[in-house]
Amino acid sequence: MFKKLALLVLVVSVALVLSIPFISSAQDEAKVFYWVSHGSPADPVWTYFLAGAEQWAADTGNEVRTSFHSGDVPSHQEAIRAAIAAGADGIVTSSPDPGSLVEVVAEARAAGIPVININTPDPTVDFNAYVGGDNVVFGRNWAQYLVDNGLVEAGDFVWMPVEVPGATYGVQEEEGIASVFEPLGITWEVTDATLDQAEIITRMSDYLTANRDKISAIIGMGDLVMGSIKRVFDQVGIAAGDIPVVGWGNSLDTTQEVLEGYVNAAQWQDPQATSYVGLSLAAMAASGIPPGFDVITGALYEADTAQIYDDILSGN
Repeated sequence: MFKKLALLVLVVSVALVLSIPFISSAQDEAKVFYWVSHGSPADPVWTYFLAGAEQWAADTGNEVRTSFHSGDVPSHQEAIRAAIAAGADGIVTSSPDPGSLVEVVAEARAAGIPVININTPDPTVDFNAYVGGDNVVFGRNWAQYLVDNGLVEAGDFVWMPVEVPGATYGVQEEEGIASVFEPLGITWEVTDATLDQAEIITRMSDYLTANRDKISAIIGMGDLVMGSIKRVFDQVGIAAGDIPVVGWGNSLDTTQEVLEGYVNAAQWQDPQATSYVGLSLAAMAASGIPPGFDVITGALYEADTAQIYDDILSGN
């Protein structure tokens, strides 16, 4: 009995000795990544992108330093340079304007730091990989949805509010929309809605009041404007379904608008997964495994599937 007990103690002791260095090694290998967004912390969709980054940090034990820049390009560029100066293991960033990150990303790559682009692609920049939707395809799909469902036709006018005119996402979305509307003789106007929710509602309400008679459909090129559709319609006296609406759909406001008939179809972007996968690719590249591929996300949903995304955004 004594020999068996002694052997058991020896086995347990060896197991403990072997496990301690492994735990210490895992802690020593924790890396630091930077997550940089052109969005606003007040934008509901970016809270979900942020949640994905925070979940990745919790799951992996790595540190993720996050920042929002609300469309301020110089501030965004400086955040990436700060990450380079700090010797970041990897950087995950959206693109504030086409071509705006060419130089800073080149500086990061020269320093041996991988940079993964999320949310808004920019092929002019030498990123290691891209994770997110294809905004040109999204725009084309929104326009085609309106055409295919008989909601617009030749000679119609489509209103397209956006939070930040000239920003990468809106420019790319309009490119896709134009590829469908121009050959059909459908015209449109992009208007500035800003990033302030109260101001968005005011500007959209004013525009609808002044131009209601000529608007055949609306394409909301941002989550803040899409999440304001019901409030704006109710404020100016437009019933759900009176004007067809398509666009972004990454907020609870919009999933509810789809379920209630204010919005015909909305675009899901997989925000949490985008950040999570983007950071995973950055970690992989930092370990010497080059991605060599992009990851495209997103799905267009209508009322029959809107509850799925409403549940996700509600945490159900």
